[in-house]
Amino acid sequence: MKNKIKNELAVCGFEAVKALVKVHPESITRFYYTEDRMMSFREFFRDLAARKIPYNKVFPEDLEKLSGTVHNQGVVAMIAQPEIPHLTTDITDEWLHKGESALLLDRVGNANNLGAIVRSAAFFGFKNIVIPLDEAQSSITTSSYRVAQGGMEFVTVYSIRSISKLMTAMKGKMVRFGTDVKAETPIGKIEELSGQKPVLIVLGNEEHGISNEVKENCDHLVLIPFGGEDRKLESLNVAQAASIILYESRNIAVRQK
Repeated sequence: MKNKIKNELAVCGFEAVKALVKVHPESITRFYYTEDRMMSFREFFRDLAARKIPYNKVFPEDLEKLSGTVHNQGVVAMIAQPEIPHLTTDITDEWLHKGESALLLDRVGNANNLGAIVRSAAFFGFKNIVIPLDEAQSSITTSSYRVAQGGMEFVTVYSIRSISKLMTAMKGKMVRFGTDVKAETPIGKIEELSGQKPVLIVLGNEEHGISNEVKENCDHLVLIPFGGEDRKLESLNVAQAASIILYESRNIAVRQK
């Protein structure tokens, strides 16, 4: 939930807040908790007091108002609304120099899906996520932070104005993979097809998948093979699919040169 007056974002959920406290405690501007969470953050209160950052024990209903959700798990940390850096050629050059791969989201609109993708990316070592500046694309929200379960602290989300321009710019530099239920190449081939290059993996919109324009700019289209011939559903949720794809790509998340 965004506080438009103070330009703050409520981070809630025990694991998400615990990771925020551990990795980026300096970003917290206010801190609220219920009595049953007091002991979990007791040591952190000393740091907040030393920096004169307000922290208060409140009732569960107060946390619901602060976070905008009943799923706050007894703790809310307020931070400045995250500014998503624009992806530049200097940044992509650094990726290439370090052998780092990236995820590109083609208008993934659900905040919970974004959070789940961030969690999987952090778990499997993908540090770079790119999202388009598009109304159909979810951005960083209270919900995505909570669902990421601390993963937001271990990835960087970048923004771009044009997906096709990024795809074109990475031609020959990164191996560009798109997901498509009609593809013939199984996702298990991704490491073999990537050669020694880092990869750019595109995940598509929940309803429509990746766009035709993006497909045309991919080096390979891959699919997750389904079990048996009597398939009941055409595809997985994008967040579920991301976990499988990232698992298969875990050995190429970073290729040291």
